[in-house]
Amino acid sequence: MVRDSAPSYGPCRNLDYELERGVWIGPGNELGTPIPIAEASQHIAGCCLLNDWSARDIQTWESQPLGPFLAKSFRTSVSPWIITAEALAPFHGPQPPRPAGDPAPLPHLFDAADQANGALDIAFEVLLRTQAMREAGAAPFRLSHAKGDVLYWTVAHHTSNGCNLQAGDLFGSGTLSGTAAGSAGCLLEMTSGGRDPVTLPNGETRRYLEDGDEVVFQAHCRRPGRVTIGFGECRGRVG
Repeated sequence: MVRDSAPSYGPCRNLDYELERGVWIGPGNELGTPIPIAEASQHIAGCCLLNDWSARDIQTWESQPLGPFLAKSFRTSVSPWIITAEALAPFHGPQPPRPAGDPAPLPHLFDAADQANGALDIAFEVLLRTQAMREAGAAPFRLSHAKGDVLYWTVAHHTSNGCNLQAGDLFGSGTLSGTAAGSAGCLLEMTSGGRDPVTLPNGETRRYLEDGDEVVFQAHCRRPGRVTIGFGECRGRVG
């Protein structure tokens, strides 16, 4: 991890990935007409995997007071298939209990049917393969795994101020990170901001990504008596 005492202009030195679920919009809404949460599922055409690549050193500088801008604008990767809402229907279930002390959803974000069957049972994985691992013929190393039911919000929140959506719009869910060890959806969280590097099986360490590193996202829906659904890989190599 690199920290400078003053801002400088140059290439990113703390490159990171962000594991996200992409949401493809089907029918949109008119400007000024929010989508009620009870109808939100009718506006989702399907899902994919999404890597919201992030330049953490640039992001740190931009975030006060602007928020991420150039730190996010250079690259977004998605998996090759759209997994339709119909295909995902058998893998819905109840929303998980909220942590103690977590505020209840505001009324416009609460729906009894959504609470009973709005969560998706998706298992996500992040794998890393460095240049040295490829040259040695080593398999990618699994950095983390997470479940998709950690997500709270839907298109109802995005449109609650009257923002209009159009068919084909793509949402990123935000980083998918669980509370258990090994479930962080980015290196920023996994390494505590670069202070605790990850040690790979070949002895290499990573605080953030380096040239030649290949990041692979995978996801599956599995339930007894149901056909397993894969999302395809979201894969990208640095450099």
